[in-house]
Amino acid sequence: AIGTDTGGSIRQPASFTGCVGLRPTYGVTSRSGVVAMVSSTDTVGPLAMTVEDAAYVFDVYAGPDELDATTIPRDQDGYSRHLDTTLQGKKVGLVREWMEGDLDPDVRERIDAAASALRKAGAEVVDVSLPSLPLALAVYYIVVPAEISSNLSRYDGQRFGYSYPDAKNLNDSYSKSRSEGFGAEAKRRIMIGTYVLSSGYYDAYYNKAQTVRTKLINEFTQVFEDHDLLIGPVAPSTAFKLGENSDDPLRMYLTDVMTVGSSLAGVPSISVPAGISSANGMPVGLQILAPQRQDRQLLGFAQAAMEVINV
Repeated sequence: AIGTDTGGSIRQPASFTGCVGLRPTYGVTSRSGVVAMVSSTDTVGPLAMTVEDAAYVFDVYAGPDELDATTIPRDQDGYSRHLDTTLQGKKVGLVREWMEGDLDPDVRERIDAAASALRKAGAEVVDVSLPSLPLALAVYYIVVPAEISSNLSRYDGQRFGYSYPDAKNLNDSYSKSRSEGFGAEAKRRIMIGTYVLSSGYYDAYYNKAQTVRTKLINEFTQVFEDHDLLIGPVAPSTAFKLGENSDDPLRMYLTDVMTVGSSLAGVPSISVPAGISSANGMPVGLQILAPQRQDRQLLGFAQAAMEVINV
């Protein structure tokens, strides 16, 4: 399957269902045909049962597209032919900030077990820290609604999107088209975005968020100078029941806490199965991150990791 990942919408479903979900480097895949929501983080990627299947799909559509000016050149050697990466000698950082706080004990258990399996296979796994990472969720929910507010403003019922058929005048058309055409979550994010971009709050929120985002990008760059890959959980818990958190938007947003960092930094990441929770029998996902434009290395390591992790 093909999905879009803005802050975790490929990786989290993959983690919750025990399959593989790849968020490529920002710009490696075209977004032509995708409704623009968050231009600086939207990415298209595959969901599959295996890393190999994901790599085959990725081979087909990765690369430049004249219909998407943000696309960049792909790896000319492809991705599916280079999945025999050895774990021996790989320097892997286990992200400390993701292993603390409200992480469910059963999720921590599976991630620790995966890290141990990688060590036994020859990888050098050590704790690493990205000091700005605890701020990533707050930054994400300032930057993302701001871009949503801007991008979705074009859906006014005149040229794009739903158009209210019985409008009495232009203002009525604008109002009814948007109020009926957008769902509750889209409206919520548009309102938040409009607020943080408004006069008096732009500097207080949006500019500060972008400053922290730049700092986070620099921290990822620095940690990748000494480590080939990073690992951690995909989400703080296993899958919750359908509709369980629908009445609590803040709780829903908190499930993104471990995926938004790589989205803001534009680095590739992948969710692979890390086993089954001992508490509820639900799948747990291991998140693996690589430096920008190292998607081939990421896929190779993920393939090798799945072979040694007991799932």
